[in-house]
Amino acid sequence: MPSYNSGARINAVASACPSHDVEATYRRWAEEILTDERDAKLFARMAERSGIEHRWSVLGKAADLTPGGFYTSGVSPTTAQRMAIYAREAPPLALEAIRKLPDFEGITHLVVASCTGFTAPGIDQIIARELGLPGNVERTLIGFMGCYAGATALRTAGHLANANPGAKVLVVTVELCSLHLQAKANLEATLAMAQFSDGAAAAIVSCEGPGLAIGEGLSATIEESSDLITWTIGDTGFLMNLSGEVPRRLSQAMADPALAGRIVNGGSAAEIDAWAVHPGGASILDAVERAFHLPETALAESRAVLRNCGNMSSAAVMFVLERIMRRKPERGVALAFGPGLAMEGFRFGWTDGDAV
Repeated sequence: MPSYNSGARINAVASACPSHDVEATYRRWAEEILTDERDAKLFARMAERSGIEHRWSVLGKAADLTPGGFYTSGVSPTTAQRMAIYAREAPPLALEAIRKLPDFEGITHLVVASCTGFTAPGIDQIIARELGLPGNVERTLIGFMGCYAGATALRTAGHLANANPGAKVLVVTVELCSLHLQAKANLEATLAMAQFSDGAAAAIVSCEGPGLAIGEGLSATIEESSDLITWTIGDTGFLMNLSGEVPRRLSQAMADPALAGRIVNGGSAAEIDAWAVHPGGASILDAVERAFHLPETALAESRAVLRNCGNMSSAAVMFVLERIMRRKPERGVALAFGPGLAMEGFRFGWTDGDAV
């Protein structure tokens, strides 16, 4: 087992969701726009099996799915209208998560991941200004990578901390997935968007003190799968394509001895005592369980985040890590999946901060 007493570690994680729970309203809305009765009934059955009880939106009560709301005016909102809401709502949600951290003084670097909106000056600059960070704080903005951007942001922060003695890196992920609903009578698209939610998370990464040490990075791209998850910019927001083939392909890929061996560092899955798997859906979590023959309890934190918050794209894996930190695991793996079809992650393990 590698030593985790030196190097970059996640000292703290905090999270925030908007106050408007839209799960029940979305289900009713989706069943109304699915004009084929069989599709509507299938959607209802799949929604019941989703493992999701709550999803959150910045759009206001019932995510503006009520008559006269954002998505019910008869004309689909334009990308410009959606981006105007992103610019208004994303920074406050990000700042809410940041201000829950125990200590964000002395920040030297800022890494922000956000894939559901664009604005310039960037959200990184807005956050830095609102926090009163010095102008010489180095900023990195990670955009449009999708659900695995949270793992990439933490890994990037780890590299920065390891390369700059005394660095204190603030990592922020903020996603407003509810801005990209598409009111189309398409079962697959409606099911895909039934998983997504809004949320933000923040973390401190440094080379001092206790925390989850960031170990070796894990990256993989599954061949001949680039059309299974796509995320394109259209005239009416960002258009998500999420194929029902994704869980099966992921399970097959992770069952390959070469990839599985890299993920568990040549050991056994039974030796991993914490799995921070991106809650991209119940079927995604089931696929990871099958591939590694994990007990039902292994992904408890991921399933809890899915149940209470839904899939918040890049922010979701940080919600999972926030829960995992409480039990100080000795050996863990963080995994997230997204367009490509690709996987990004890293190994981690608790350090108490003692010198080697």
